[in-house]
Amino acid sequence: MDQTKRQPGKPGWRFALLAVLAAVLVSGLIRSLWLDVYYIPSASMEPLFGTGDRILVSRTDFQSEPIRRGDVVVFDGRGSFAPLNSGEGPLQEAAAAAGHWLGLTGSDTTYVKRVIGLPGDHVVCCDAGKRLTVNGQPLVEPYLYDGDAASTQKFDVTVPEGRLWLLGDHRSVSADSRSLLGAPGGGMVRSDRVIGRPVQILWPLDRFASVARPPSAAITTTKDGQ
Repeated sequence: MDQTKRQPGKPGWRFALLAVLAAVLVSGLIRSLWLDVYYIPSASMEPLFGTGDRILVSRTDFQSEPIRRGDVVVFDGRGSFAPLNSGEGPLQEAAAAAGHWLGLTGSDTTYVKRVIGLPGDHVVCCDAGKRLTVNGQPLVEPYLYDGDAASTQKFDVTVPEGRLWLLGDHRSVSADSRSLLGAPGGGMVRSDRVIGRPVQILWPLDRFASVARPPSAAITTTKDGQ
């Protein structure tokens, strides 16, 4: 009779693989339903966000309270800021999606901008004081990049129902709704394309900070109208 004792089995690579798959699944669920991470590829939202920042985005903030003027939003720009079809092959698209998901690269179709015009708003650049006006009243913009004008490009738009007029905080380098005035849709972004609101800067560590939701962007008049 063979007296050789069977060695107890070791967890092995299958268990490790299952653990990794479970972690990826849980992470995917969290990022698709609650919180996601995005990479900032440009300076268009300085000083709030800098190039290379990784930000945490809440997908649920706008479910309990509607988008308001002054909010910073992350949105899917396909059909407005970006073409619906990238024109790249499936392998290139998969690699780009993986880099974006890992927070290593930016996305060619996901953008971060500030809401300036809500549905029904009449937004104009600019008044005698070189400020944007919304519904005839000057807009106070303390978030603008130091030294930037509210806009050097003149425009006069009325935001349709279900759309948003979006601008970057660093206006002199931002490609935003102004850049699409002559395109179909006139630079308006569908509100159902909004993914969520940035709530935290995660990286770099020296910029680690929460991102407070601002009060509705101030519209003010003064006695002298300036």
